[in-house]
Amino acid sequence: MLETLVAFVAVAEAGSFSRVAKAQGVAVSSITRRVELLEAELQARLFNRSSRRLTLTDAGQQFLPRAQHILAEMAEARDGLAALEGEPRGVLSVTAPAMFGRQHLTPAVISFLAQYPSLEVELHTGDEIIDLSERRVDVAIRLGVLPDSDLVATAIAPVRRLLCASPDYLARAGRLEQVADLLDHPCLSVASLRNPTGWWTFAGVNREQALAVRGPFRSDDTGALMQAAIAGLGIVHLASWLVSEDIVAGRLVEVLPHAAQPARLTGSVHAIHMPGRSHTAKVKLFVSHLRKSFGTPPYWERAMAGSRNGT
Repeated sequence: MLETLVAFVAVAEAGSFSRVAKAQGVAVSSITRRVELLEAELQARLFNRSSRRLTLTDAGQQFLPRAQHILAEMAEARDGLAALEGEPRGVLSVTAPAMFGRQHLTPAVISFLAQYPSLEVELHTGDEIIDLSERRVDVAIRLGVLPDSDLVATAIAPVRRLLCASPDYLARAGRLEQVADLLDHPCLSVASLRNPTGWWTFAGVNREQALAVRGPFRSDDTGALMQAAIAGLGIVHLASWLVSEDIVAGRLVEVLPHAAQPARLTGSVHAIHMPGRSHTAKVKLFVSHLRKSFGTPPYWERAMAGSRNGT
């Protein structure tokens, strides 16, 4: 029964029998047979099959969260038994924003697996906010100020947003003296009707509302904004974890370093997990490892401080 549940959930999440078969290194017929056995056991058809797409039936949609819950409970039970033996085992599912995941989380995951070789990590990166219960996610990394929820959040590192520009841009346009000068410079921002919380917002300026900055380039990709700033298109307002390497390398220069965000908008890097899973050994070990890997203050802040001090 467990094998058929695993096959059903995998196919439902992937939307394809062949994709699951390829990932598991088995024949498509093997995955199909497991799902058919489950359908026979439940006496219900779980998928609508056609040559173009595979979708869940009403019964499949109703059964999917229950199947996911059963598999999550089984995983927790295995983790609990492994903890009694003294060595953490099993799979840890982690999600993170794409840029942060690539730049900072992946190196921490690699060192975590080196320390705990009996564990496995599934890392999913993307900027979509994922429902942890539906996707069977153990830990989600989320940045900034969090909304109220029933999830358990552990702050791992502060998030500080900096104003930056390239040395070439500043040589052409001149240095800024005060935050209000941003209104006279091209600013590179997000491609949306409203700035996200905290962007272009500074303590004691404009009644702590976002400045109405303008510029020649907008994007919903922060990496693209950073590249545009390095190329000299204007000024960006990005998180220190994103721009620290370029500041240390001299490709970007911090502008108005004393322009701080309001305290109410100062967020953190958080590790989020479900209340029912917060006691598992692997989650505790992973969160603890992230804290040690990032450090206090986090290594990207230490690197920038060192470059300022010439060390």
